[in-house]
Amino acid sequence: MTSPLLTTPGAVTAESTDQGVAAHYGDPTHEGRAIERSAAWVDRSNRGVVRVSGPDRLGWLNDLTSQLTQGLPAGAGTEALVMDTRGHLKHHLSLVDDGEATWIHTEPDAAAPLAQFLDSMRFMLRVEIEDLSESRAMLTVAGPERDRIVDTLDTSDIPVRATEYESDLFVPAERLKETADALSAAGAKPAGLWAYEANRISEHRVRPGVDTDERTIPHEVDWVGRAVHLEKGCYPGQETVARVHNLGRPPRRLVMLHLDGTVERLPEVGADIELDGRKVGRVGSSGRHHELGPIALGVVRRNTPTDAELTVEEIAAGQEVVVDPDTGANAQINLRRRPR
Repeated sequence: MTSPLLTTPGAVTAESTDQGVAAHYGDPTHEGRAIERSAAWVDRSNRGVVRVSGPDRLGWLNDLTSQLTQGLPAGAGTEALVMDTRGHLKHHLSLVDDGEATWIHTEPDAAAPLAQFLDSMRFMLRVEIEDLSESRAMLTVAGPERDRIVDTLDTSDIPVRATEYESDLFVPAERLKETADALSAAGAKPAGLWAYEANRISEHRVRPGVDTDERTIPHEVDWVGRAVHLEKGCYPGQETVARVHNLGRPPRRLVMLHLDGTVERLPEVGADIELDGRKVGRVGSSGRHHELGPIALGVVRRNTPTDAELTVEEIAAGQEVVVDPDTGANAQINLRRRPR
């Protein structure tokens, strides 16, 4: 898939997982400033889109995922996880319900396996699953002026997923360029994925499959509260979430790394994070932020000293704690004493 928005002046295509959409439009620094200070639209049309309809959809998703979707208000954007019984990630869902259907966007190439999984779990319930990755395209509007910008559009047939960070528009694919042009006319600047990803990293938001691996559990990467609801009914993986929250601490913790700015390259995804030559974790996303410089997200062993200077591929890296080493262990255990 190649986005028609790559014809935008200055557009340079991204690589690897995000190929087919723009990495930048000629000036990643100014694009990052637009995301932080005003408003920018970001072409994320390589994302997968799944639509779930039917009167049983929210209760059904509530039973399958880590999020409280039963009674979810129309227009309220949220995240949810589908996990295995050990609390390891199978699918990550960015979702919104419009009152008639639940719209989900996923990582590139993840929509088909998600739709297949959901279809296998329908049983006798009144739900329908559609993979709309070919007919709907994701445009994200970010920045403090995003609400004003989005309000200038006719969104009667465009579901909008609004969160504290951004607004995701599920745009009909044939109207992607038209919608982007309307956003530009309203004052939003085009911003590529380099600026968007750097901003995401600075906000400590992990990206599934990049900042996570096959061993990741929610407490390690700050998903509890954001994608995991602690006061809902049973779902696959709940036992692990509850055990860590109440009794134990996760084996690893999320950090943001401030990388040595004198080194031109960024580390590869999955590269070792080291302390005194010993591996203590792995790096995930990395990028060049317009103010913070080169930064990355990584997970390290819980007992790694919080003030330790780390290295990644021989690049010096100072750590910013995201997940506290003492996260979890929230049980209030009162020992009864035998009366004297």
